[in-house]
Amino acid sequence: MTFDPIDPPELGRPSGFSHGMLAPAGARMLLVAGQIAAGPGGEVDTDDFAEQFGIALDRVIAVVRAAGGDQHSIGRLTIYVTDLATYRARRQELAPIYRQRMGRHFPAMALVEVVGLVDPRALVEIEATAAITA
Repeated sequence: MTFDPIDPPELGRPSGFSHGMLAPAGARMLLVAGQIAAGPGGEVDTDDFAEQFGIALDRVIAVVRAAGGDQHSIGRLTIYVTDLATYRARRQELAPIYRQRMGRHFPAMALVEVVGLVDPRALVEIEATAAITA
């Protein structure tokens, strides 16, 4: 399944994301709940920001795969972080983690700093919207 990136020139060239993603006709929408770096027992086992980012993204992709899609089915990611300064300081470290899971697929994205997440050990939460073709 392939999205068509929608990047109007008047918005400037995006870097690491797309301004919009158009799903193909007939695709079904999948809304993926916010995922944190919880293991099968529901506990966050690491305090490392980059590791939590990778686990949360793995969990998002697992939901998409369970619905019949893959990482290319994801049209939107919203990333919530509890410390924007940590995100900025570790961006270079996050890039290969992202590429390993998503390749060169850059959906529409937003990154938001929040005061806290439901699990007090969680540093990152990622939610997504995907389009799954029948």
